[in-house]
Amino acid sequence: MFVIIGYILVFGCIFGVYILHGGNIQVILKALPFETVTILGAALGAFVVNNQPKVLKATMKAIPMAFKGSKYTKARYMELMAMLYDILQKARKEGLMAIEKDVEAPHESEIFKKYPTVGSDHHVIEFTTDYLRMMVSGNLNSHEIEALMDSEIDTHHQEAHAPIAAIARLAGALPAFGIIAAVLGVVNTMGSVGQPPSVLGGMIGSALVGTFLGILLAYGVVEPIGGLVEQKTEDAAKELQCIKATLLASMQGYNPATAIEFGRKVLFSGDRPSFSELEGHVKGKK
Repeated sequence: MFVIIGYILVFGCIFGVYILHGGNIQVILKALPFETVTILGAALGAFVVNNQPKVLKATMKAIPMAFKGSKYTKARYMELMAMLYDILQKARKEGLMAIEKDVEAPHESEIFKKYPTVGSDHHVIEFTTDYLRMMVSGNLNSHEIEALMDSEIDTHHQEAHAPIAAIARLAGALPAFGIIAAVLGVVNTMGSVGQPPSVLGGMIGSALVGTFLGILLAYGVVEPIGGLVEQKTEDAAKELQCIKATLLASMQGYNPATAIEFGRKVLFSGDRPSFSELEGHVKGKK
């Protein structure tokens, strides 16, 4: 919703002020189809050449997500920490071996089923169960598991930032393709020097639309989308860091209530539940 509102403001202010100042919108509309095909067609071709197929697929998936609201809300984080609390509480009361079945078959686990939002998220469950399995095996200490967690989160970060980098490169290339379209328009104009000044003026104006369109698409459309995708990616990484902090605190001997407090402190302030909110939620889920 906010993305659409933002685009309306961008295009409304630019074209609205142009028209109010007496600009002839017909000049832009006449040149727009040709300049759009030139700029976007060339940019799309370069985009395909510049990125591996896996990055192209990831980018195509990431862009629609920018138009949806973030799923990483306070309610989701409270559910995540309540789930971690339950699994750690069971391990504390009954022993680590008691959670072995939950870890090996999370989709059949009553604990994970109780939390459908995070319990159905493949990345969350896989990350959580992988390290719970290591805790159950008892072969690694907390420092070794922390190093492994950091490596996995860093890999996740690199993969998630590949579409962001691709979008940023596309935004950087669009003004250059706009200049190319403008140069072609000028070349076309030079081939018509015998025409009346009114005709030449229109042709020059159409040529300049290319530069205008390239810059507008770069900084008014593509780059903002890239920035929004990056922010959503940081939210996804923060969820994994919350799980990491909670599990490591448990390995270091803290009780489940204190362990989830470690995880709560990792979250961004805007999405972080207060201590009393989290405590009430956890007690309510018991």
